[in-house]
Amino acid sequence: MAHENTYIRFDWAMKHMLRDKSNFGILEGFISVLLGDEVKIVEILESESNQDSDTDKFNRVDIKAKNSKGHLIIVEVQLTRQLYYLQRILYGTCKAITEHINIGDKYDQVKKVYSISILYCDYGQGDDYVYHGMTTFKGIHTGGELQVNTKEEGVIVPRLPREVFPEYYLVRVNVYDKIPETPLDEWMTYLKEGKIKENTRTPGLQEVKKKLQYLSMTPKERRAYDAHMDNIMVQNDVLDTARDEGRAEGLEEGRAEGRAEGRAEGRAEGRAEGRAEGIANVAKNMIAAGMNDEMISTVTGLSPAEIASLRQNA
Repeated sequence: MAHENTYIRFDWAMKHMLRDKSNFGILEGFISVLLGDEVKIVEILESESNQDSDTDKFNRVDIKAKNSKGHLIIVEVQLTRQLYYLQRILYGTCKAITEHINIGDKYDQVKKVYSISILYCDYGQGDDYVYHGMTTFKGIHTGGELQVNTKEEGVIVPRLPREVFPEYYLVRVNVYDKIPETPLDEWMTYLKEGKIKENTRTPGLQEVKKKLQYLSMTPKERRAYDAHMDNIMVQNDVLDTARDEGRAEGLEEGRAEGRAEGRAEGRAEGRAEGRAEGIANVAKNMIAAGMNDEMISTVTGLSPAEIASLRQNA
């Protein structure tokens, strides 16, 4: 594999390099391009997944930062699919808010949170590669957006709910497939393919070219990075195989039972049982591949007790 002009993957950089203040410019550039607003990071805050562990290759990677406006920004890289991902990112923003307000503080200390998810896995259907969600309150008859009065520095001013509530960005890396025309496109090309235009002027990517080159790593860092990339390839292969085999077996059993019943009720029950059998087969394949219970539960939605039962019968 030729490594000339090869750049370190963003998920690795987030875990091992971007928490260094000298590299803040890379993260600032990406967030500024995505949000369409200049972002200056003043500090990286502690979060539970900042810690290294034996299951790094399966875990999300995140950075929690504070910008110059006092807003909190959560950036995550998600490598594998989770059944309850929307609920998890909602929990993540709520947790960030409660962690940064003290008992006895007034509610004006509640921080605005931006949640940015860089997804290297499939989370459903859609015709775009970046989605943005925010909370707004609109009149059901007029469609007008509500403004709420609040006190700031002794003055009553109107605020829009979206200025207070969390905002969510879902960046779907794998579905991006175009020739880069905008700064955001250039970032998407780097995230997906590790490629950067030679004459780029996009914020953050100039710093990537200087600081995230594969050849600039020490031999020890390269070995760790190569092992990380190998783990990702093996993980994706195992998960894809497990899902495909489980889905095929489950669908076939569901069809067979549905045909045997010959009635709508039988078909519905057959499909339900087939789906359950398919999930069980996915879990069995993951057990055979040596994956831990946490990862199996994340992918399949099965409880620890259900997984333990499958292990006993394996």
